[in-house]
Amino acid sequence: MTSFSHLKSVIHLNELAEDPYDLTLDINLQPKRIDSMLSEALGLKLFYGTERVSDITLQALFDLAEETKVLDKMHKMQSGEVMNRIEGCESEERKVLHTAMRDFFEQTNEAPVAKEASQLAYQELEKLVEFLRDLEKNDNFTDMVQVGIGGSDLGPRAIYLALKAYEKPNRRAHFFSNVDPDDGFSVLKDLDLSKTLFVVVSKSGSTLETRTNEELVRFYLQKAGLDPKNHLIAVTGKGSPMDDPSRYLASFYIWDYIGGRYSVTSMVGCVILAFSLGMDRVLSFLRGASSMDKLALKPQMKGNLPLLSALLSVWNRNFLGCSTSAVIPYSQALSRFPAHLQQLNMESNGKRIDKRGHDLDFDSGPVIWGEPGTNGQHSFFQLIHQGTSVVPVEFLGFCQSQYKEDVLYQGTYCQEKLLSNLFAQSLALATGQKSSNPNKVFLGNRPSRVLLGSRLDPYTLGQILSYYENSVAFQGFLWNINSFDQEGVQLGKVLASQCIDLFAQQRAKKTVDVKSFPLGYAYVKHVIKEEFQ
Repeated sequence: MTSFSHLKSVIHLNELAEDPYDLTLDINLQPKRIDSMLSEALGLKLFYGTERVSDITLQALFDLAEETKVLDKMHKMQSGEVMNRIEGCESEERKVLHTAMRDFFEQTNEAPVAKEASQLAYQELEKLVEFLRDLEKNDNFTDMVQVGIGGSDLGPRAIYLALKAYEKPNRRAHFFSNVDPDDGFSVLKDLDLSKTLFVVVSKSGSTLETRTNEELVRFYLQKAGLDPKNHLIAVTGKGSPMDDPSRYLASFYIWDYIGGRYSVTSMVGCVILAFSLGMDRVLSFLRGASSMDKLALKPQMKGNLPLLSALLSVWNRNFLGCSTSAVIPYSQALSRFPAHLQQLNMESNGKRIDKRGHDLDFDSGPVIWGEPGTNGQHSFFQLIHQGTSVVPVEFLGFCQSQYKEDVLYQGTYCQEKLLSNLFAQSLALATGQKSSNPNKVFLGNRPSRVLLGSRLDPYTLGQILSYYENSVAFQGFLWNINSFDQEGVQLGKVLASQCIDLFAQQRAKKTVDVKSFPLGYAYVKHVIKEEFQ
């Protein structure tokens, strides 16, 4: 395959980027443009008239998608072909089948591997239904705590908070992930442990932070006079050290073709979401995700929302030179969703080699960050509007609130004020402002787009989750990088393990082997002095 930088479409896009569309000209940004640069599918609307693209630019981006065969790659991914591979290098060599975890309602993918994965996922859901039915017979448990880290925490936590408006009566969910003991204790101290279940999530069954936190939970359960086995649930790989019925009330399985950051629609997310929200809402969430997965296979590129979003992101990153991008939800319920997207995007596409093992001669994934609007307008939006770095923004908004409780003040409702702020920010970034006072000059031409839904409910949130998952995958396909491993986290784990050994040697009153890790000891000795004096 021709490297990204030498593709015919990329050469053309580089030429177009020398004089990108000017959003600040009055004749350019008109209502007609907003209406025409709108893609609508599955009840979602993607407005991209405030991106720095023309019809010619869009066609060149569509040519890029054709030249890189991204739709073919998406079909291969959803069909269960091995995608997690670097040619000529030792790599994980895995399938990527998070989409199969929600493809069992009206299954259209007849590929044997994908079909089998969907059947396994459905079996786990049936197990979960039975488990929850048995729980409800006693109705002793009111709280569930998820103990996991990375994708075992960020995604499920973000989705739970987003759907808390739909929580079942007398059911609450909690999360802790950090090996910092203060994180765990701050959750445990306010719980009635006799009425609390703990979901311990580790695919390998050996994640250090998670197993350490599990021991913290076991300690407090025993201290309260409770048998940990009656309160602990394992979500893990079949046959892992945690797949042990003598130590857990129940076990649910995940598979090696489910990456952590893509795992929220597997048992990693479904157990705690079904407990707190109810199975009917979880199934609606999965249906929504599946509907967007199928849209991601559609060849009509303008209507393929995840692909269109990916192309616009690549335009901003590689051709307009934007090194960071913000996701700003105008919904307080999505307060932790940008954190999940941060991992999803940066762990997937923060890569420096392509799938042939060659160094990239172009930029891959940008830095992703964000917080809810309108709060952000009173903090970091200053930099977005007038800073020296251009930060493309994707705004998320909904026509209706979740609770449908609102107040009329000065002629408008809160939800209308919220949406007014969203639209105003997008337009202000695009058009800017001229002034004789340089402090009041807004240069404009700062790209953004708006994803607008009717209401944030389980089905719509499933669609939005899948929209981002597939957009990230499409970007990786365009760049020909491996979006499904995460070697970048491994070196730190190895060095942390060596530091841990130094602490253990000191606690056992052994002579600390400074030579085993002299750089680590240079730090650890300062803690040892305080802790063991």
